[in-house]
Amino acid sequence: MLIGEYHHNLDNKGRLTLPSKFREELGEDIVITRGFENTLLVYTSKVFEQMAQSINSLPFTKQDSRNFQRFFLSGATAGEFDKQGRINITSILLSYADLTKECVIIGLGDHLEIWSLENWNAFYNSTKDKMSDIAENIYLGDKNETLSGDVK
Repeated sequence: MLIGEYHHNLDNKGRLTLPSKFREELGEDIVITRGFENTLLVYTSKVFEQMAQSINSLPFTKQDSRNFQRFFLSGATAGEFDKQGRINITSILLSYADLTKECVIIGLGDHLEIWSLENWNAFYNSTKDKMSDIAENIYLGDKNETLSGDVK
């Protein structure tokens, strides 16, 4: 499972070292694409392929489906790790995520998010005091089950 928060710097060629823990979990073949809140998403090729199939099954007659497909899939690029454990991030993705030097890499279970340090700090600072309210409104599984598993 991909979990944790790590801080790493981009080099001058747009390469980012991912923590060895994440590299082991992800394996050799990865896909990097646009995320939300100006982040990048990193998936295993297998997980990304499943997501792409799901996205491609959305009704093409719906504008939102086409727009999401364009946004998510057009930015996707296959990646691999070099001998130093770095991934090369395309200039399009660097620009989209405002990545210039300092990056924050967070594990979210089956994928990673890559944030610029500035964007991560802004998100974190604007969200941290709301977490109790957010958690109270999140339900898993049965609509009557809370995050902690308690039944209402």
